[in-house]
Amino acid sequence: MKKDFLVIALVTMFIAPVLLAAGLYPLASGDSISVQQVEPFVYVCLEQKGPFDKMEETIGRLLQEMQAQNIVPAGAMIGIYVNSPSQVKPEDLQWEMGFPVTEQSFVQPPLQKKEWNFSLVAVGMHQGPYEKTGETIQKIMDWITANGYLPAGPVLERYLDMNPDELKPEQLKTEIWIPCQKKSG
Repeated sequence: MKKDFLVIALVTMFIAPVLLAAGLYPLASGDSISVQQVEPFVYVCLEQKGPFDKMEETIGRLLQEMQAQNIVPAGAMIGIYVNSPSQVKPEDLQWEMGFPVTEQSFVQPPLQKKEWNFSLVAVGMHQGPYEKTGETIQKIMDWITANGYLPAGPVLERYLDMNPDELKPEQLKTEIWIPCQKKSG
């Protein structure tokens, strides 16, 4: 499994400069939050319904399926969260784990190929344990409301560390995107 992750990490390192030039890697700095335009992108994912305690198992299955199908990631691993524990019971949570891929990627079940079509996003950086991203998401939601915007889609987390197992939890970096739209009126 670690060998698989290493291969994905190496591929990601070589593709990252291309994505940065294409606008797919708009990084926020520090605690700042900003609204940014992002380009649509295609990604492959495993959809899940239920509690987040299936996260590690889901990531393992995702990596195994991608390797079995010869799918090469074109960016950092992402998590997309349709709802949150503050909105629904744990068994009703809807989320997916995936990676950006090229449009030409051929994907078979149980993987799904989807497109991120939200172009206006509020972006913030979370540094620390993954379990605490909810605190940063709430700060971004508060910022969205305070700055005349409305949330307009699911939360996307981009896991920026190539090998999170080698870092202390407080060193982990997660970029958070929340689609938004300007309030009318």
